[in-house]
Amino acid sequence: MLVATAALVAGVAHAQLFENPDWQESAVPPPPSYDLRRALEIEMPAYMTLKFGVDPQTITITPDGVVRYVVLGWREGGSAVNAFYEGVRCATAEYKTYARSADGTWRMADNPDWKRLDERNSIYTSELARQALCRGRAPRASVSDMVRELKRPEVLSY
Repeated sequence: MLVATAALVAGVAHAQLFENPDWQESAVPPPPSYDLRRALEIEMPAYMTLKFGVDPQTITITPDGVVRYVVLGWREGGSAVNAFYEGVRCATAEYKTYARSADGTWRMADNPDWKRLDERNSIYTSELARQALCRGRAPRASVSDMVRELKRPEVLSY
């Protein structure tokens, strides 16, 4: 009985820490400028034909635990670049797309909402979170830690 009670208390504490019903996202600033030449490539599954990278100068960690950044997608040898201004919430394994650009002009998303990282439409976001942004259910300690992991991925098993 004591073990069951301890497990229940631990579960409630865990839920409050990571799934706080009072949590609110801080104000989202306008999308930052980006440069494909600065992009650090995200390691993607072999079957992916598109390349993805994140401009390290766009990565920020907010006080509410959201990691925001600009991720870029392109084809090798192509001239078209798609950009996505996104946020990842490591605590809940969710992401949100705030804006998109295909021609250098940002278009804000209508009513952006949080989606699960494991959605098939966002493999690059899931890989970015796993490889560099999150350490378990929390953001890495600093942007420089995230950049280091993009340059030299660490093997995580979470």
